[in-house]
Amino acid sequence: MNQAAKQTIIECSQASAEGRIHFGEVVSALIQAGVESYYVDYRACRTTYYFPCGDTLTLDNSASEAEIGESFDGAAIQAAIRGAQQGTVMYPEFKRLSQKAGCASYAVWIAGKHVAYYGRRGETHVERFPS
Repeated sequence: MNQAAKQTIIECSQASAEGRIHFGEVVSALIQAGVESYYVDYRACRTTYYFPCGDTLTLDNSASEAEIGESFDGAAIQAAIRGAQQGTVMYPEFKRLSQKAGCASYAVWIAGKHVAYYGRRGETHVERFPS
């Protein structure tokens, strides 16, 4: 991974965490940087970005004030996703809502055009990118 790609990821992560850019802008920037997928682990407070060549970059995330819900509420996660897709829910709120709905982590498969959300007991919700 080159320095420009690393800088793009860092800037994108910061802007998203601050609620300055929406999910579509994040994905677009990461595609330009060559990122194939990324994994967000709410429990470990970190995100790992993966490149097709095998390179990775792991960034620490700030802990959320919301606790991860005991039960996985797919409908609540879908509602948070819809808000993010429409640009009305920015990442800080999405993080809080998805954690409250029992999401412990998620994987964004940029090349596969979908996101898999995981609960504390292995529950999964897969959401395809909008067309």
